[in-house]
Amino acid sequence: MESSRYRISRVAALAALVAVFLLCSLASAEPLHVRVAAANLSSGDNQSYDPGHGIRILQALKPDVVLIQEFRYAKGTVRDLVDQIAGKESAFYHEDDAQLPNGVISRFPIRTSGCWTDALVSNRDFAWADIQLPGGKDLWAVSVHLHSGGDSVELRNQQAAEIVKYIKEKVPVGQYLVIGGDFNTQVRGEDCLQTLGQVIVNSGPYPADQSGNGGTSANRSKPYDWVLASPQLQPFSAAVTAGGSTLPGGLVFDSRVFTPLDTVTPAQQDDSAAKNMQHMAVVRDFVLP
Repeated sequence: MESSRYRISRVAALAALVAVFLLCSLASAEPLHVRVAAANLSSGDNQSYDPGHGIRILQALKPDVVLIQEFRYAKGTVRDLVDQIAGKESAFYHEDDAQLPNGVISRFPIRTSGCWTDALVSNRDFAWADIQLPGGKDLWAVSVHLHSGGDSVELRNQQAAEIVKYIKEKVPVGQYLVIGGDFNTQVRGEDCLQTLGQVIVNSGPYPADQSGNGGTSANRSKPYDWVLASPQLQPFSAAVTAGGSTLPGGLVFDSRVFTPLDTVTPAQQDDSAAKNMQHMAVVRDFVLP
């Protein structure tokens, strides 16, 4: 009969082996790379993603999560559009009853999704999705399209206050969070960014192209489009490497100036210059433990 001292020693040794195994497993686990893009792109008439310039841009950038605006596709169903952008296994949320719908596309499963009412515009709301990342952590993604025009600074600030209120009410404390899309902001320091600073980090470095231009409007003069992370997610922000360039704040993609373009197939040089192209895509990368 084995002694109690021997049994205790054996249990302790087993516990030590388990601890070593767990530590080795954690040490060898690959970090999770998550690419998030804001996309008010389109290219067709009536703010639709056909004939495909915007689709090619998103295929080239390979985002894991797309915060998409004017989420319309005249050539087929929304599912058809999503399949081209992110594959048939991807998930998405689309505002079905909006004239200019916002939405979220994800290569990861979506637990729940919906929209929060935007009281200041009648043709769209604030779309959101609770995304299940590998390993069990959640990422809350909010896709927005704020009021347009240089004279709408106060209206955008009111919308930002609505978004902050919803997030504080609906998103569990401590969750990873991204807010992105077309903010229509005229300058980096506009009031709505300061208001959103209650739930996200609004400081630089900011996304830019390879020449350092951070403008996302069609003429590249205004910082309309954003991908913003919560204080919990921001520490895991990583530089975007593309075309041999390293962009600390992320990438503003303009096919007219990106080089070498053959590193981001199937994008074509005139895609960002298409007749009905709205804005430039914005990309940020995050590397999660």
